[in-house]
Amino acid sequence: MQTIDTIEALEALYGRPVAASLVKETDRVTPHYAAFIAASPFVALATAGPEGLDCTPRGDLPGFLRIHDEKTLMMPDRRGNNRVDSLRNIIRDPRVGLLFLIPGSGTTLRVNGRARLAIEPELLASFAVDGEPPRSVIVITVDAVYFQCARAIIRSNLWNPEKHVDPSSLPTMGQIIAAMSDSQHGGEAYDKAWPERAKKTMW
Repeated sequence: MQTIDTIEALEALYGRPVAASLVKETDRVTPHYAAFIAASPFVALATAGPEGLDCTPRGDLPGFLRIHDEKTLMMPDRRGNNRVDSLRNIIRDPRVGLLFLIPGSGTTLRVNGRARLAIEPELLASFAVDGEPPRSVIVITVDAVYFQCARAIIRSNLWNPEKHVDPSSLPTMGQIIAAMSDSQHGGEAYDKAWPERAKKTMW
């Protein structure tokens, strides 16, 4: 297999970046980029730690990631399975990457920065939904912000309902857990209980 193992070889293959791909990058949240963040109900959070890399989905009400100022973003850490892989990584390596998606829009937004975990009661209370505050807030200092063109969304047909996959054609969570566990976890009972459990632990 032929591989590329030097930056020189990589640049020789791909050539110079398109000018627009460089001028679109800034080190702060501009009003235009703020509009994308405010409209987004979903972001992928990438972190790094001693065990390796992690990328986790974060979804909430549109605009859930708060713009504190042009250099600071705040994201509530909502209820989950308590693995806290991302949070462990942030404590040991503050570097993070964010990829915002907006249903119906081909443009995605990328943010790179450094994060820390805040637990001030007043801050947590300000992110409460239905009276439930998050246990922590991820505070991100922005280093770079730029948009990604729509090619990936167009190629994937991501927002086209006619291309949506029938969930019944995929393995269920219960089936996966049962196949990978020697205990009584998972299975049909897990799948039946999941919708109500999720509803009660959403926030």
